[in-house]
Amino acid sequence: MFGKASFYLKDFDWFIFLLAIAIAVVGVVEIHSATQYNRTEKFYIKQIYWIVIGLIMMLAVMSVDYHTLGENVPYFYVLALLSLIAVLLFGQRISGSKSWISLGGAFSIQPSEFVKIAVTLSLARFLCEIRTEFLRATDIVKASCIVGLPVLLVLMQPDLGSALTFIPIPLVGLFLGGLRPKWILLFIILSVSVVGLGWYNLKGYQKERIYTFLEPEKDPLRGGYHSIQSKIAVGSGGLWGKGVSKGSQTKLGFLPERHTDFIFSVVGEELGFVGTGVALFFYFLIVMRSIHIAQTARDKLGIYITLGAVSVFLFHILENVGMVVGLMPITGIPLPLLSYGGSSVLSTFIFLGLIINVRMRRFVY
Repeated sequence: MFGKASFYLKDFDWFIFLLAIAIAVVGVVEIHSATQYNRTEKFYIKQIYWIVIGLIMMLAVMSVDYHTLGENVPYFYVLALLSLIAVLLFGQRISGSKSWISLGGAFSIQPSEFVKIAVTLSLARFLCEIRTEFLRATDIVKASCIVGLPVLLVLMQPDLGSALTFIPIPLVGLFLGGLRPKWILLFIILSVSVVGLGWYNLKGYQKERIYTFLEPEKDPLRGGYHSIQSKIAVGSGGLWGKGVSKGSQTKLGFLPERHTDFIFSVVGEELGFVGTGVALFFYFLIVMRSIHIAQTARDKLGIYITLGAVSVFLFHILENVGMVVGLMPITGIPLPLLSYGGSSVLSTFIFLGLIINVRMRRFVY
């Protein structure tokens, strides 16, 4: 038994593991810097707790063959749906959304972060059971239902930002599963139509948010405040940054949500272009390594799981960084391992654990 375990561990991906640890450490340092003037809560201490728990959960996920996880997908999926229903019934309402469940004391979790894991595994198993070269209409409908049901429950919270993070899972899965060109064309037409029709159904304040995103200077003290202050922070960092704990936008409290949604702005102000470049390079290395793991996976299940996980990881990065520099709308999507938040940290480590799991079992024994 120990011989087999050591054989698996021989393919443990230290590269991804150490990169993740490095990013998480930077996150703790910047969270401490962003919240050091808060005398009531030690957010960086909580973040360290979450990182330790996340590492334990990652190791636990890696210890179970991903095929076994695939076999038990129905249980995970049902549990995921129940957790979203529980949020609607008993969840805490924060910033207008009922997305959190209290664990007692000062700790809460956001179930939608973990539901993405269940959806990724469920869709991967479903696509592996299809034996045809191209997906049929019924396959697309079933796959859409697998993803659509939890997304609908998330939208009921309402939490549009979290719902958007589910989008990469079916897009990548269906593309790999074999979409005919006509279905891709139909999807594009439907997407454009939905966006067009949706615009006319938006309320006045919702349209105003979009106008403000496109031109935040029109409302610098309300709708455009976050975007303007974020860009000021990033730009003021220059090449090398002002130094940890020396950022004026951060220290004086001009930068909102600085330890969560806009942690990358803190990195930009205090560590400069070099610091943000290194952080993005670490993310890039994790993504490319994950794609390589998918290419060397021993079966389709491993491919679907790996690329589904990395698609969610990449979407979070692109949306959050784009939001910070004003290229994407503000949605409240956290930056993996850097932003403060237990649910985000735990789900990210679980996703990385799944990716390493596939690598560790890439050979048939």
